[in-house]
Amino acid sequence: MPDEILPEENTQPADVAVHPDPAVLPDPEHDAQESAPPETPEPAATDAATPEAPVEGAETAAPAGPPKSWFIIHTYSGFEQKVADSLRSRAEAFGFAPQIGQILIPTEEVVELRNGKKVTSKRMLYPGYVLVEMDMNDELWHAVKATPRVTGFVGGGNMPVPLTADEVNSVLYRQATSADRPRPKLNFEKNENVRIIDGPFANFSGKVDEVNPERNTLRVMVTIFGRSTPVELDFLQVEKI
Repeated sequence: MPDEILPEENTQPADVAVHPDPAVLPDPEHDAQESAPPETPEPAATDAATPEAPVEGAETAAPAGPPKSWFIIHTYSGFEQKVADSLRSRAEAFGFAPQIGQILIPTEEVVELRNGKKVTSKRMLYPGYVLVEMDMNDELWHAVKATPRVTGFVGGGNMPVPLTADEVNSVLYRQATSADRPRPKLNFEKNENVRIIDGPFANFSGKVDEVNPERNTLRVMVTIFGRSTPVELDFLQVEKI
């Protein structure tokens, strides 16, 4: 009987696993990083209920109070600055300083001609009046009225009416702009008699025919060679007779 040809046996042991090429082996750590969800940073711990302790020795700011209003105080003429100083000292002495804000004596810069030179000086806008920023109440009203040389509040009554924002801004604006453009010290009206003190018509007299306050000029009717002639002059070139 011829020898039976048996199939070729697999000489590789069955329990030995066949591994693929190491170059294409998966990286467990890399796969874990790709498959894992991205980490979300933990929120910083805050303790809203417990305020931060103040630093020792540091001053804590006082809570802001209600806005103060501006009032006008009537004083003896010529004592405006004394009233302002006295009001400050009394406020400290009697304990109502926190209820007093700014104290303002409105002034403006004016220019005049002296000995042929322009001289600038300050002039009060409202002689006999002082503006005070206050948190008004009955007690403060009586304390301010009791200040020496104060005759009362403008507006009268038991509780004077404060100035409006537009009124305050108008005063502050006029005071600020006068430094850049001083006003003439004197104001003139039509038909006033004036004397020319500067220019080619110096020592002539005439009558004001027109006033231009924006340009600070006048048209004065001057008699020259027996005829009335209009001459345009600056406010600083004339004086009242």
